[in-house]
Amino acid sequence: MPKPVVAIPADFRTFDGNVWHATPHQYVRAALDGSGVMAFLVPALESGNEADDILDRVDGLLVSGSRTNVHPSLYGQEASETDGPFDPGRDATSLPLIRRALERGIPMLAICRGIQELNVVLGGTLASEIQDMPGMWDHRKPDVPELDMAYGIRQSVIVKEGSCLAAVLGAGEVQVNSLHRQAISKAAPRLAIEAIAEDGTIEAVSVIGAKAFAVGVQWHPEYWVGRDGPSSTLFKAFGDAVRTYAAERAKA
Repeated sequence: MPKPVVAIPADFRTFDGNVWHATPHQYVRAALDGSGVMAFLVPALESGNEADDILDRVDGLLVSGSRTNVHPSLYGQEASETDGPFDPGRDATSLPLIRRALERGIPMLAICRGIQELNVVLGGTLASEIQDMPGMWDHRKPDVPELDMAYGIRQSVIVKEGSCLAAVLGAGEVQVNSLHRQAISKAAPRLAIEAIAEDGTIEAVSVIGAKAFAVGVQWHPEYWVGRDGPSSTLFKAFGDAVRTYAAERAKA
């Protein structure tokens, strides 16, 4: 059977005056090395993408992190200066793909911006600049040039007993690298909270009643695939779900 393929929604970026559809290499590498699948990038278009036509051609959806945030209008709020930067092309591409992947039972792993998109798709809201809220930690990415330090594993999350994630990583404390200034505020009704930080930040969710693997994490397991046990285990679980879906589709 051909190697399964996952779609990764790209970001709309400008470099030296040229427009790019891009995603960080660490997500592509993690898909190939950690999940054992191939990865296709989906261009971040405000119009023209057809979610079902894209999903017809893939076996999974990997929703990456990004420096941009979901536009607040998509979860019923007014945008402020602190909510950006925004990427309308990413919003218009990623959110429909998430919605249809869930409806069709296509395996999905959503990371950082991805978990926030997943929450918005299902009716939840987001909070910006959480480090300024009483009792909250500063989860932002350290301003250091060395990526291993910037993405360093330095934070504990507590995986809930009996959760979907506990079946993959085990219940209890797990060390992760959660780097963000925005987080889930109100969790969508269809999301089960799988893990939280010690300050109460929602760090992982799963979709209640999902037809296939549908997990979102606020941290960045993709960076440490092959070098960290929990990161590698999570991507392997995603890859296994993708292969199962691909095999079942081949029989149909």
